[in-house]
Amino acid sequence: MTATAQTLVEIRDAIAAGEITSTNICSEYLERIAAVDGSLNAFNNVTHEQALERAAAVDRSRTAGDPRPLLGVPIAIKDNLCTRGVPTTASSRILENFVPPYDATAVSRLEAAGAIVLGKTNCDEFGMGSSNENSAFGPVKNPWNLTRSPGGSSGGSAAAVSARLVPGALGSDTGGSIRQPAALCGVVGLKPTYGRVSRYGLLAFASSLDQVGPLTLTVRDAALLLEVIAGPDPRDATTAPQQVPRYTENLDADLRGVRLGVPSALLDSGIDPEISQAFSAAVEVFQSTGATVSDITLPHAQYAIPVYYLLATAEASSNLARYDGVRYTHRAELDPTSTTLRAMYDQTRSEGFGEEVKRRIMLGTYALSAGYYDAYYLKAQQVRTLILRDYEQAFDSVDAVIMPTSPVPAFTLGEKIKDPLQMYLLDIFTVSANLAGLPAISVPAGFTQERLPVGVQLVGRAFDEGGLLKIARAYERNNGWWKETPNI
Repeated sequence: MTATAQTLVEIRDAIAAGEITSTNICSEYLERIAAVDGSLNAFNNVTHEQALERAAAVDRSRTAGDPRPLLGVPIAIKDNLCTRGVPTTASSRILENFVPPYDATAVSRLEAAGAIVLGKTNCDEFGMGSSNENSAFGPVKNPWNLTRSPGGSSGGSAAAVSARLVPGALGSDTGGSIRQPAALCGVVGLKPTYGRVSRYGLLAFASSLDQVGPLTLTVRDAALLLEVIAGPDPRDATTAPQQVPRYTENLDADLRGVRLGVPSALLDSGIDPEISQAFSAAVEVFQSTGATVSDITLPHAQYAIPVYYLLATAEASSNLARYDGVRYTHRAELDPTSTTLRAMYDQTRSEGFGEEVKRRIMLGTYALSAGYYDAYYLKAQQVRTLILRDYEQAFDSVDAVIMPTSPVPAFTLGEKIKDPLQMYLLDIFTVSANLAGLPAISVPAGFTQERLPVGVQLVGRAFDEGGLLKIARAYERNNGWWKETPNI
């Protein structure tokens, strides 16, 4: 079996046992990236030389019983997480030449655990999108069908894992940007509880919604990555002080006594028939493994999309104001007759930002403006609280909520990009977990007749990632969907 056919945990164990070197593993993945990524466009930057140097250093320092949990394992990083000495662009022209002088906390924790960063993955610009078509560096293509979208905004990370260009990757999730591409590419995607993983070094889109998390082939791989990157960080005041459990322990527990809730009213319309069929089959699998499934109500979830697109755009308007060409971003070359500071701001931001980012900045600025703040932003915050309360009430009777991850399978590139509303509606099942700050995971749940992956999503109580992972793992043990590989 080649290295690129193995899971992250299998690679880690093989390196720790001395059966293979990190250098050999990384070389094999780098060769596959060189051979395949020209078709996918999953990477913005491949750190070939740095990766091999670090792999060689890991091999030299490895000792029997080395405790590093990711010893020599190749990893990819979404290109909105800062990497010291390596360009971090958020797939935007405005940051095209930005090289951070520091690592994001999640990145530094991966490297301290022995991981080898192979490169930075393509994404929707500043994480704003559901198709990865908003990247300034071209769209990512779905490994299962190169005419289809991989989902977004972490489409590059999802496609890279699905195509076996890396065994695991980091993404960010503001409204579904880890889970939706995981579903469309047939991999596992985990959004942790807000505050479980530090956001230090993540280029902010919407600070009260953004969360860093893993994309992997298996639930066990996701558990291991979360174990490494989770925990409080003095550089991020929003991280929680809770102790990080050993997510990889007792992962194979059965589901007897586990209660799952299905928000049936939310699933009544707008779902592709093949998604509905796969979801029903997944529910039957959960029941066959010992879980009880009951109907629940999330009465305010129907308002999640408008609430999200008011709050997220308002926060984006504030966060992206820093990109003005004054310090470290792209600066427009002005006509000699236009030398005012205002002209520099206007031209720089017009050139540097893509259409979707400009659309969201304008929407958010409007929602925050005098005379509209109470009517839009404040009201959205109030409904956000109601959405959280719905989940809290549901968790009085169930341990996790189960629903499809995406209402549709991977759609054709170009199909929805000209209709922002249709694109936004793709987030209907994912945004509420971000608004409520709850952990959620997407796991592979089969394929459509056209051989396009389908995902099923579990949402759990705050800081109960361990419970979610066990439920997801029980489902994974009863199928082999994750073993299926795209033919590229």
